[in-house]
Amino acid sequence: MNSKTDFKLLFCLIIVGLVWGTTYLGIRVAVETIPPWFITSIRQGIAALIILAILLYKKELAWIGWANFKMQFIPAVLMIVLANGFTTIAEKSVPSGLTSIMSALSPVVIFLGSIIVGLQKPSLKGFLGVLLGFSGVVFIFRDGLGALLDPNYKTGMLFLAIAILSWSAGTVYSKMHIHKSNTISLNLFYQFSIAAIIQLVLAFIFSSETKVSDWSSRSIFAMLYLAVFGSVLAFFCYYYALKRVSALQVSILNYVNTIIAVFLGWLLLNEVITTDFVIATILIILGVFIINYKKQPDIK
Repeated sequence: MNSKTDFKLLFCLIIVGLVWGTTYLGIRVAVETIPPWFITSIRQGIAALIILAILLYKKELAWIGWANFKMQFIPAVLMIVLANGFTTIAEKSVPSGLTSIMSALSPVVIFLGSIIVGLQKPSLKGFLGVLLGFSGVVFIFRDGLGALLDPNYKTGMLFLAIAILSWSAGTVYSKMHIHKSNTISLNLFYQFSIAAIIQLVLAFIFSSETKVSDWSSRSIFAMLYLAVFGSVLAFFCYYYALKRVSALQVSILNYVNTIIAVFLGWLLLNEVITTDFVIATILIILGVFIINYKKQPDIK
């Protein structure tokens, strides 16, 4: 891998960490006045239109064939319809801190799933890295751990559990099949289109009486941000990285997202950064380092 490829990979990882670190806030703002399934369907619909425009401009729009369409249908349902959809619904009732703790379970699930399907060899290093990262997330929100037992969050926690399992399964599946296609943009166009159609149907089923006039400009702008940055930019970077590193290495960005989310709270909302946050950040960075560390061969 040359330095140019290394730079692209690092850039994509940074973008995924930064952008998805802000989406919890974006979703929280969007669901203030817009029903969740409408947020997700419009978000993915806008994302599909943006990529369609790019494909038309580059003259790369094409039918991908039924075999590849089936391969795109599965992650579209698992990662966008179910994972993104149920996370959005959950954020109407579950606090963002608790959402972060739950979402941080995905690297653990992906680590175990990757071992089961043979993508990852079981190792103490991998287990220790995942455990340290997850411990860091829990440490940040340890005061809110009691909320796990709050009966008011029961439905939201169930939705988050479905979202985590779906995202993890979709990531492992994508890693297993991503080498079969090099057209990330084209694949994403079909994924977003599939998801937008399914979610729009769900939106009219569960929120048929919604009034667009009730949607605030604040929520609409948040939804547009989620479409342009959270979907188009971040998903492209995510799949680019997934082609080049392991599913576990990409998934640990969930821990980085937590650091970013808390940092943004300090920067934009004047929230206090405590000693707990500093300790948790060290734990997360240490976990990321352990998972990615490779001993350099001796030079003779």
